[in-house]
Amino acid sequence: MTFTPPSVGKKIPATVVTGFLGAGKTTLIRNLIAQAGDKKIALIVNEFGDMGFDGDLLSDCGNPNCTEDDVVELKNGCICCTVADEFLPTMEMLIAREPRPDHIVIETSGLALPQPLVQAFQWPSVRASVTVDGVVTIADASALSEGHYSQNEDAIAKQRALDDNLDHESPIDELFADQLKCADMVVISKADLVDADGIARVEALIGEHARKGVKLIHSSNGNVSAAVLLGLDSEAEQDLDSRKAAHDHHHHDDEEDDHDHDHNHHHDDFHSVVVMPRIFASMDEMKSSVESCLAQAGILRVKGYAAIEGKKARVVVQAVGRRVDCWFDTASNDATGLVVIGLKDFDQSAVEYKLV
Repeated sequence: MTFTPPSVGKKIPATVVTGFLGAGKTTLIRNLIAQAGDKKIALIVNEFGDMGFDGDLLSDCGNPNCTEDDVVELKNGCICCTVADEFLPTMEMLIAREPRPDHIVIETSGLALPQPLVQAFQWPSVRASVTVDGVVTIADASALSEGHYSQNEDAIAKQRALDDNLDHESPIDELFADQLKCADMVVISKADLVDADGIARVEALIGEHARKGVKLIHSSNGNVSAAVLLGLDSEAEQDLDSRKAAHDHHHHDDEEDDHDHDHNHHHDDFHSVVVMPRIFASMDEMKSSVESCLAQAGILRVKGYAAIEGKKARVVVQAVGRRVDCWFDTASNDATGLVVIGLKDFDQSAVEYKLV
């Protein structure tokens, strides 16, 4: 079947939201949709792992113009490595809808490089109908002010930094630099948790990697106006040269190969598992168990749903670093499961011992 894009009307603007694990992408997007007014927003959510989670939170955002049908989850690998198989067909499906969305928001996984995704907007079936309005990168002020890219980098990372004989390059370093290099706007999340000196350190670090003139926005709890995030008109797909990755990811230059190449950006250094947690006796016990899981070497994040004995509503779990956030889910769904994301060598049996 040949896909023919609509020939009338202006291009649909698309916003790419990227950032490391736990930086606050989902919270920012949920707030964005809630205040989008009459705009019909379509969402593409890229999950890392076998269990969808962010899509559930975003599909019940309170805006009647963004329904469950407007949320598309891509779960079969990082979006920048499944461009041809998943992302492009999804974009073609959204373009063909009647009525078409007013805006498309794409939440990448924390492991994704934005550059290959932006390049995909040059694909013939997409470029006539959609343009990249802007790439928004979320940076975690709380972690960065303490010298980390994420809330819970291992003490080993500090030891490596002190040893001049070691190779200091790491997948996290590369991801952080590349996500900033592609940004049209950087949202410094959790800014309320950091003092003025800490914010200055964060801004200096971002300045080492971001392009000149990129706007920096401070936020707490993802509260950034839709008027700030949307309407950047960057046409990023036309400006790929200034957004080149900070490191060589062996991209081919031949356009017809653009969507089949090896990104070589260390996805094999990350691993995720889905565990079915036990029914916890209390909220405190659940938080303690998740905290113990996060304390395991190499664990980056825990997210999903869990149950508490005697409670009808399941609990939403969002945990990164030393912080565990939990709240009762308002949706009438009792399915549970926790996604644990970490470096490839983390001890899965230790994780299951803490949670199952």
